[in-house]
Amino acid sequence: MNQDERNKLYIARCLLDGKMTIREAAGILGLSERQIKRLKKGVKEQGDAFVIHKNRGRKPAHALTDEIQNLVIYHKQSEKYSRANFSHFQELLEEHESIHLSKPSIYRILVSNGFTSPKKHTRVKQHKRRKRMPQRGMLVQIDASPHTWFFNGEECSLHGAVDDATGEILALFFTPNECLEGYWRVMKIVISNMGIPLAVYSDRHSIFRSPKIDKLSLEDELKGRKVNATQFGRAMAELGINLIWAKTAQAKGRIERLWETLQSRLPIELNIAGYNYN
Repeated sequence: MNQDERNKLYIARCLLDGKMTIREAAGILGLSERQIKRLKKGVKEQGDAFVIHKNRGRKPAHALTDEIQNLVIYHKQSEKYSRANFSHFQELLEEHESIHLSKPSIYRILVSNGFTSPKKHTRVKQHKRRKRMPQRGMLVQIDASPHTWFFNGEECSLHGAVDDATGEILALFFTPNECLEGYWRVMKIVISNMGIPLAVYSDRHSIFRSPKIDKLSLEDELKGRKVNATQFGRAMAELGINLIWAKTAQAKGRIERLWETLQSRLPIELNIAGYNYN
């Protein structure tokens, strides 16, 4: 019996012996007179047992069993799931292990056992976001991301395309390095599945933009001298696609955010699926 329970029992005995009024007892315990009457009646009928909390020594009905908690910890320590952040880990447990727990429950179990969730890189400076295009297919953002996509520790490049209006991933393609072939494959998938977009938004990589453009002087431009388009640029022109070069990485925000998400999740999903290229 704790101190609070002892105090209630003492006051109840005083009430039963006529040594104290209901109002006085309410003032001492900080309870309503109705609660005091219930206390007096309960002790009279049930004795000391009435003031002892009924759930003492029991786990709450909604408490997770030790077996479930240990299973969650076991999976988080495994090579299969160790790199997953807490949110992704909860989804993987549901999909692959048939463990159905809420994200807050997973968070509590892991934090209480000393785990920390891998965090995304925080953006130092917030940039004003450009408005999305009003319709699907008006603008497609393309880019490539070098990363250790597979658990073999070797880096390769994932080429991708995202629709600016919807954020939909239109195509993904792996190559050892960022290259023209990777972008050819991506554009082929985009056009096959969606049709020809009005415009493609890329960075200023030499695949898209000739470095000779920066060497043109004002006199050259006044004389009408031009630099030949790259092979990719010529192909886009033949298809009637307007190729637009972004001035900064932040300008390609849709696909840059996609890389953040994929770098966190895709290697784990590929490993679970058995794609471990050596």
